[in-house]
Amino acid sequence: MTAQTGAERLDAVSGAVAQVVEELRAMLFARDLTPGSPVRQEALAARLGVSRAPVREALRVLASEGVLDHVRNVGYRVKVLTAAEFEQTYLMRRVLEAEVLRRLPPFPTPALQRLSAVNEQIAEASARGDLTAMARLNSDFHFRMFTASGLDLVVAELRRVWQLSDGYRAYLLHDPISQKRIVDEHAEMVEALRVRDHERLVSLMDHHRDGTRPQLEAVFTPPPA
Repeated sequence: MTAQTGAERLDAVSGAVAQVVEELRAMLFARDLTPGSPVRQEALAARLGVSRAPVREALRVLASEGVLDHVRNVGYRVKVLTAAEFEQTYLMRRVLEAEVLRRLPPFPTPALQRLSAVNEQIAEASARGDLTAMARLNSDFHFRMFTASGLDLVVAELRRVWQLSDGYRAYLLHDPISQKRIVDEHAEMVEALRVRDHERLVSLMDHHRDGTRPQLEAVFTPPPA
């Protein structure tokens, strides 16, 4: 058996950390983890069948993104946003997404076909109740558009803002009406890209994003006494 080189061992460790990060994101969208939930390293390592080392590094990654909070001598928990903080994530998205979408170059037919194919996969994931796949594909759909702008720093910030609210947007995926609305509105965006109507695309994105707010704002509303 050939011994692993240092670089190969590093790649293996990095791969394990990436796997744990993705598993944690899946748990957020499945609502196995919700805002405020503690994340125990030992329990997570046992659940995923990995050592504590990649779990520890994955938790640090998500804490650096703002998805998790770390409390000294207590551990990690899923980030809890205040209503004001959540509103700020939507404000940042509105400003940054509009700028990115207005800078998009013409989309060639193959790129439009790939976007449509991703949207079809979202519909298929919805039909089989695979919310984790829906969340991943929904992000893929939007960031295929955003990255085409060439505004790499802006897109990186957009990704960070999206990740901050992952634990809250997960609520939408459990609503069949929201699932259908997501697919239908994506199809309209693809058509706006096809005819190169960037202002309509921005308008559709505003409607797409802001249409989720009433449901999500309800999360911050205390139940009646």
